[in-house]
Amino acid sequence: MANQIKNQTEILKKLNIYQLNRMQEEAIELIDQNENTIILSPTGTGKTLAFLLPLIARLDPSIRDIQAVIVVPSRELAIQIEQVIRVMGSGYKVNAIYGGRAISKDKIDLKTTPSILIGTPGRLSDHFSKGRFTTEQVKTLVIDEFDISFEVGAGGDMQGIINSLSNVTKKVLTSATKEMELPSYIQMDKAHILNYLSEKKETKLTLKTVISTSKNKHNSLLELLHFLGNVPGIVFCNKKDSLENLSSFLKKKKIIHTCFHAGIDQKERERALIKLRNGSATILLASDLASRGIDIPEMKYIIHYEIPEGIEEFTHRNGRTARVNSKGMAYMLKWNKESLPDFIGKAAVQNIDTKHELKEPFWETLFISGGRKDKISKGDIAGLFFKQGNINKDQLGVIELKSDCAFVAVPKSISEKLIGRLNNTKLKKKKVRVKILN
Repeated sequence: MANQIKNQTEILKKLNIYQLNRMQEEAIELIDQNENTIILSPTGTGKTLAFLLPLIARLDPSIRDIQAVIVVPSRELAIQIEQVIRVMGSGYKVNAIYGGRAISKDKIDLKTTPSILIGTPGRLSDHFSKGRFTTEQVKTLVIDEFDISFEVGAGGDMQGIINSLSNVTKKVLTSATKEMELPSYIQMDKAHILNYLSEKKETKLTLKTVISTSKNKHNSLLELLHFLGNVPGIVFCNKKDSLENLSSFLKKKKIIHTCFHAGIDQKERERALIKLRNGSATILLASDLASRGIDIPEMKYIIHYEIPEGIEEFTHRNGRTARVNSKGMAYMLKWNKESLPDFIGKAAVQNIDTKHELKEPFWETLFISGGRKDKISKGDIAGLFFKQGNINKDQLGVIELKSDCAFVAVPKSISEKLIGRLNNTKLKKKKVRVKILN
């Protein structure tokens, strides 16, 4: 037990976390003591860490097969959890597999079997049904955002996964919404439930309405963005067509933004989030796909450009701001002949009485054609930029390292100069291309 606490302390230090919250402490104790646990807690309260710490503590370093499986509803969430585990630096191999990328890429990543396998229902079911690796040593199963995971895997994928994991001795289910009736095959009848959803807590979210005199809300949104100024936020739309139309309008107005919806491929969605995380974009136009299960920083505001269709969409969108201890703003952009649904409640009208200049972001994202598989580290990249790029520490922003590439934020004012100095230079033993990420 003492060794487990020591390892947990070291992991938290790497994550720059010095104290767990009450939900996390209770969840870890419950998971340790019980076979089946359900954690219900709002978005942004740290459920991922609450199940990862006891999961890693159960792993046996002498076993070379998969020991834990984490099922997630989306590719974005799979990638996010994989990145968290890598930062934790536990020494155990982890891989994320998901639909939308070639099976051949999975096979390359899985040549060395991971201790922890994260995946979406369809992709996990495909690998398990074809017997691509043994599941005999899998003792821990986590189903994250289980309400959506069961919906995504309703065609038999989830049941196939459960049937393939016959030696599981510990199951953990998490969700940020209310309880749901679970299918009988998951066998969670005697589960211990930790429910933080019913806790009454002081809301730090302020909801305002902005009235548009036109059914086409483009100009009203533009006024609102100028009112809010250069702070990070998300503009939510219900439909892909209206999002793309809005994006075209903002491009014409030279408003820098990035987009996130199911109509663009996984790589482009991931890169949109990279720009948001490193500050080279501050406005994200998004569908409800971005309302949960993605790794982005605290947003200062969210805008409901289109009225959400239900209370769950409304709640999860709002959950992207005013998270944990921060304050946040949510704006309903409403045509004056449009009525708000009852679940939204009262929201004072926001008068747009000031206008700020929307400046271009300070940062630009550079793409580097080398990553972890080339034995390149973040330290190697920083060294390249300091020595050959001749920049100082204040000019090096966020570095994100992927398997086959990397992304580096640098001041926009020197980005072209850096490309001239660094493109086609050697990083470790690999000649790399360096270019602006469009």
